[in-house]
Amino acid sequence: MASVTSPPLSSDQQKLRDGLGAGLAAYLLWGFLPLLFKLVESVGSVGVVAERTFWSLLFVGGILLVTRRMGEVRAALSDFKTVRAMAFSALLLATNWLIYVWAVETDQVLEASFGYFVNPMVNVAIGMVVLGERHNRVQGIAILIALVALVIQAIGLGRIPYIALSLALSFGFYGFVRKTAPVAATAGLFVETLLLAPLAIGFLIWSFVSNGPGLHADPMIAFLLVLTGPATAVPLLLFNYAVQRLRLTTIGMLQYIAPSIAFVLAIIVFGEHLNLTRVLSFALIWVSLAVFTLGSMQRRVPPPV
Repeated sequence: MASVTSPPLSSDQQKLRDGLGAGLAAYLLWGFLPLLFKLVESVGSVGVVAERTFWSLLFVGGILLVTRRMGEVRAALSDFKTVRAMAFSALLLATNWLIYVWAVETDQVLEASFGYFVNPMVNVAIGMVVLGERHNRVQGIAILIALVALVIQAIGLGRIPYIALSLALSFGFYGFVRKTAPVAATAGLFVETLLLAPLAIGFLIWSFVSNGPGLHADPMIAFLLVLTGPATAVPLLLFNYAVQRLRLTTIGMLQYIAPSIAFVLAIIVFGEHLNLTRVLSFALIWVSLAVFTLGSMQRRVPPPV
């Protein structure tokens, strides 16, 4: 019996498949990242971000040197508009890192996970307002449900969920800038960490002069801090690879993976409390994501002939 072979994928299909694979891998890695940050919480959020920046710079720089792609970096740095865009994305990235690490340190992983649940709707809003992406009525309903969930989350917290909002906005706009900046994923991340490096290195030098080696004298802590480089760079490289091949709305649909993992970790591993009001807000945001996914599927179904 002759074997049946699948027809080769078109370039667009291959691009979509590669983007989806990279996006899935990125969000899975991000989901478990709080475990690493919890292990180094004694270093402090600013210290962890400085270490992440420094070791990410070395890790990504090594990749570029081995693959002989430093020309991409030189090209990016020679264009003022590109440098300006990358400086903005670097600022957004550093802000996002600092808030997230601080949230893990202060046992607010639940609110951080809620922020990344809200992030898909931020992606949708940016796609609609800035990129002119159009959405159907079902997707509009999903956005309204997400807004209600955000209000209920605020009621459950007794305050504006500033951690959730700041994480969603900073990463949403970071994705937009990286999608529109004419820089490949690896070179772009290197330029971002290069722009942040003076601040990061300056802080590390100041910390060493003021306090000596401190926690770096512990071999395990030192190893974990070095690990923050690849643990930061690998999912970001995968994300940047995916965001250049997928619509922002598709990226938004993948976004639920990482906060779902963080949600489970917050309750089971970190022991955070989940009251009834916050359960309702999470339930509504999951409904919102399900409705939005349904609306996206409806857009792909061709009308009857």
